[in-house]
Order: sequence, then C-alpha cells, then structure tokens
Amino acid sequence: MKNKVFNRCNLWQVPLEPTQAHQGQGQIEFHRILTQANIKGACHFMDFTRMPPGSSIGLHRHEASEEEYYLILDGSGLMQQDGVQFRVRAGDLIRNPPGGQHGLTNDTDQALHLFVFELKVQP
Repeated sequence: MKNKVFNRCNLWQVPLEPTQAHQGQGQIEFHRILTQANIKGACHFMDFTRMPPGSSIGLHRHEASEEEYYLILDGSGLMQQDGVQFRVRAGDLIRNPPGGQHGLTNDTDQALHLFVFELKVQP
C-alpha cells in the first residue's frame, strides 16, 4: 500500500514489519497505513501496531508541532506520559500532547494492538 490512496483496508490482514520503537524493549511490529505522501491534510502518518508481551515503545518526545494519538484496539498495557503512569486497555484513546514525553509498555502475557496516528498542529 505504499504511496497509494485507498478507500478500505483490513488492519488484521496487513503485513507487519518488525522494528524497535524509540529504543524500547524488544521488537514491535507495525504497518504504516498512510503517510503524508499518500494523503492530504494534517496527518503525518497512521500505523497499525502489534506489541508482543514484554515489548515497549520507549519514552520519547515529538516536536511542538506534532500531536500523537494511540487508540488501543485490544489488550492492555502501561502508559507513561510526562512522568505519570497509568493503565490503558481496549477502547482507550490516548492523546500525547505536542512536546510531551510518552511511552507504552505491554506488561501482560497477551499481544496489544493499537492504532497510532500523528497530526500536525500549530505550535
């Protein structure tokens, strides 16, 4: 699907590629569904992500012009935002504010699936 516009995709059927996310623990798997190259608007990217048990998206920050969201599709984990930790579970939508530090750990024995998207905002 790279650089193609689409009207529909099934997240559970897209091919996933392994990566280490922001120096987190272990590897996660993701599929970049959309990028700025194939959509118009303020969205930088949209990813479908699978986090195996014990993996994490390491603590990181985005630019003051970037706002990132995590939509937990299934599973649960431990979110950290600007030094505060809290549990997240299926159905939660988490806003990671511009410039804020955040990370996510799958501290369970089940995979965690989430949708990650980043928007351009006015600093």
